[in-house]
Amino acid sequence: MNEIKWNERLNIGVESIDKAHQRLFSIVNKLVLLNEDTAKQQHACEEGIKYFKNYTLKHFAEEEAYMRYIDYANYSIHKSLHDDMRDNTLPALERELNAQNYSVESVQHFLGICIGWLNGHIMVEDRAITGKVSNKWVHQPSDDEENSLKNAVIQAFHGLFRIDAQIVSKHYSGEDFAAGNKLCYRLTYRSKEKEVVPVYIIYEERIVLHVLSELFGKPVKKADKTVVYALKILSQQLMDSIGKHFTFAEECILEKNDLLTFDQLLNFFYKKYPPYSLLFSTGGKGYFALCINIDKKTA
Repeated sequence: MNEIKWNERLNIGVESIDKAHQRLFSIVNKLVLLNEDTAKQQHACEEGIKYFKNYTLKHFAEEEAYMRYIDYANYSIHKSLHDDMRDNTLPALERELNAQNYSVESVQHFLGICIGWLNGHIMVEDRAITGKVSNKWVHQPSDDEENSLKNAVIQAFHGLFRIDAQIVSKHYSGEDFAAGNKLCYRLTYRSKEKEVVPVYIIYEERIVLHVLSELFGKPVKKADKTVVYALKILSQQLMDSIGKHFTFAEECILEKNDLLTFDQLLNFFYKKYPPYSLLFSTGGKGYFALCINIDKKTA
């Protein structure tokens, strides 16, 4: 992983917040360098990650106090992003690190998600505080809606693949979570109101190879054309199963199923993030994300 450097474009114009962001980048950069030193990796990363977590939570509290002070209009959505990182993402990443004894893959998951989250969050949501850009988390589903989808995905994933999934984030925004390659699918549905409803499923290659090895009854070493096509069909079946527990699928018809590059996926996230955008881990087998760009009123 390349060195992470602070860029002046990340400044939002509030000195205390900008200094805190620079400090966070400095901590992450040290973790990147420590991860490359195998002799010091585990202990140093363990201590560094604890420090990163503590400093991040302190920064969240200070930033939220500033938003309340200026009566920031999008405070509730912004705070929900902090809460999700604090209550879901960081604990999930810590559990994986401890369970896998700070393996290379678990540290890469931690760094990839945190680096991506920090960069995206500062560049968009934090800069929106001072009006430099517009925020991209526009729609905020209710807790009941998010939990309904989360539980539907967990049930469907276990039912179809016999894999237990755990939520990592309820606000996945395109972070590069994979320790290796990724496979990205876009399933395009049309609602009964004739609205186009794209669904994006992003798999870490490790989980794909595990699933297909179990399905074929023999080890699958690489994501060849057979694997890509098989996963395309399995993704449709996954969404059919999710639809039994999450009502949007009852009113939508699948029209298209495309394989995308990760860069193509990020282009669809350019203007705003999907209202439903969840990231999951699977107990060491890999990560996957599910994003549904559907208006709340049709869910």
